[in-house]
Amino acid sequence: SRVKLVPNTQIATLSDVILEFGVFLLKDGLCRDGFCQNPFFECLVAEVPEEHKSKDGHTVVGYALYFYTYSTWRGRCIYLEDLYVMQEFRGGISGLMSSLWFSRQVGKEKQCARLNLSVLDWNTPSRDFYAAKGAQDLTDSEGWHFIRFDGKNLDSLANEAPKD
Repeated sequence: SRVKLVPNTQIATLSDVILEFGVFLLKDGLCRDGFCQNPFFECLVAEVPEEHKSKDGHTVVGYALYFYTYSTWRGRCIYLEDLYVMQEFRGGISGLMSSLWFSRQVGKEKQCARLNLSVLDWNTPSRDFYAAKGAQDLTDSEGWHFIRFDGKNLDSLANEAPKD
């Protein structure tokens, strides 16, 4: 297995894997937002040799989609939006390799102080996996809550801002 940055030429393959994950952002959105002059995200893919391809014929068996953030307390940080490995490759070397490679290559290479991510409360296997690697659940330990504005609520908030 190997992990690599996604080139523009593999956007169709990446969107196939993302669709398997259950995310429905269109390929056009991925191209516009991640493969432009100032990308909003970067993406790594986990790729296996042709002889180990998935039952559906894929050699790209997982991905990590991430972006950079900044903490006034710690400096450079990474936010891992998605880490997905196809079901048939989980629990083995591909899943572990993806997360370890991601941390080493992206986090350390960019001199990031921390890796942030969110895990749904029902996803116990992932929560246990990250905890076993030393992750802290800030909801419990520090009382942080993840807050979101979207859709009409984001529009309303923007409309409340003073006009120039």
